[in-house]
Amino acid sequence: MTGNDNTQQENHRKSFKEDFISRVKNNTKGRWIRFGIVSVIFFLWVAWLGNWWVALWWLLLFDIYITGYIPFTWWKKSKNKMVRSVMSWVDAIVYALILVYFVFTFIGQNYQIPSSSLEKSLLVGDYLWVNKMVYGPRVPMTPVHFPLAQNTLPIINTKSYIENPQWKYHRLPGLRSVERGDIVVFNVPAGDTVALKMQNPDYYTLVRMFGRETVHGNPAQFGEIIYRPVDRRENYVKRAVGLPGETISITDGVIYIDGEAIEKPVDAQFNYYYQSTSSPLTDEQFDTWGISEDDRHRINVTPADLPGIEALGFRVNEDGSVPAIYLSPLTDKMVADMTASGSVGKIMKQPAPEGDFLFPEGIADTWTRADYGELWIPKKGATIPLNYDNWLTYERCIRNYEGHHDAYFKDGKAYIDGKPADTYTFAMDYYFMMGDNRDNSLDSRYWGFVPEDHIVGKPELVLVSFDKDKGGLDKIRWNRIFTSANPSK
Repeated sequence: MTGNDNTQQENHRKSFKEDFISRVKNNTKGRWIRFGIVSVIFFLWVAWLGNWWVALWWLLLFDIYITGYIPFTWWKKSKNKMVRSVMSWVDAIVYALILVYFVFTFIGQNYQIPSSSLEKSLLVGDYLWVNKMVYGPRVPMTPVHFPLAQNTLPIINTKSYIENPQWKYHRLPGLRSVERGDIVVFNVPAGDTVALKMQNPDYYTLVRMFGRETVHGNPAQFGEIIYRPVDRRENYVKRAVGLPGETISITDGVIYIDGEAIEKPVDAQFNYYYQSTSSPLTDEQFDTWGISEDDRHRINVTPADLPGIEALGFRVNEDGSVPAIYLSPLTDKMVADMTASGSVGKIMKQPAPEGDFLFPEGIADTWTRADYGELWIPKKGATIPLNYDNWLTYERCIRNYEGHHDAYFKDGKAYIDGKPADTYTFAMDYYFMMGDNRDNSLDSRYWGFVPEDHIVGKPELVLVSFDKDKGGLDKIRWNRIFTSANPSK
């Protein structure tokens, strides 16, 4: 290397040093204060994350606020007015999306109730604020995603996320763990594999109903079969009724935990048949009792049904006609109000059907949604023997949720990661979730346990609520705005 080369490099280093010092000195006191506040918040966030490698991003903040080597605001110096105008909007939108990303990931987000599985506790059309800090926010496992869409971008109908990179599950410290009676938002475990044209019932129920070859071989009927990462699966909202390490059973609709009956939520509903005393019931009567239009099911009675109708205690007129019979989900209070009204005669609970596709397959074949279990809920650190019944019950936890994909049961022996195993120790806590609309809820009775890494957060408030059966200002349920999202707890 020549002397001239050394002199040029020395001058270059000197000029960079002088430039750096100049950029640092030329910042106002106010900008240093803003940078200091942002830095404190950033390092508190890094400490909360517990990953100090993330602290390296502070160098980017230093450049944004102090040195300005990366020309993020190059467009402000453009002579083209259109470029400045467009880029100002782009700049504002990008900052807004970054802010939304962090708020939705670490603090909370809104969530809409799409189905009636929790009525009357939560209603279809409720928009909730879901607090993610109660149980501790979950660090994104799929970090590259559009923050305003769960898994599919509207209109263009494509994935709203990029599957790689995938980060290992990690939950930041929260205020407490899930308690019995909590209403919880979570990613549905059965949403890992999805038939895009038929997502209800879930893929696994479709396979049990039609067979795997039929589901995979008929894209026109079932659509493309895809896999979704944990945090990009559909969000469900249910009530936690069973906690890790507990044994759950259901007898005649009553939930038992470790052999003790637990208190039923005030707004829990079951399906009832009921008969009008004379003329068919009116919309005003249904509205008074709180029965939505979708739940006003009138039963079609044929002459062949008459003996069975009479045997159940329903009235048949002398001319062979039958006063209207209905089927609706009702709370205890609704049953009492309808009985007291004098407009309804016979009321009876609908018997639970046999042959439902309940969890776990091969164990629950003789169970019903009203008479279910016993079933032990896995707990982190607990060890179970790997006999055949336990394998049928906990295979999905072992293979799908805890990542032992090379696990199977063959010739009376379990294999984990290809090696023989007599026992298995769980790496996560699990929960048993059910809807309050007990006879109209696809919940843990159908697709099993909810792993802790699927937990999203706890609904705190009903922000606003819209009744799809009403119009105009009546469409807004004014009495639900900013009310508790879990009034029974």
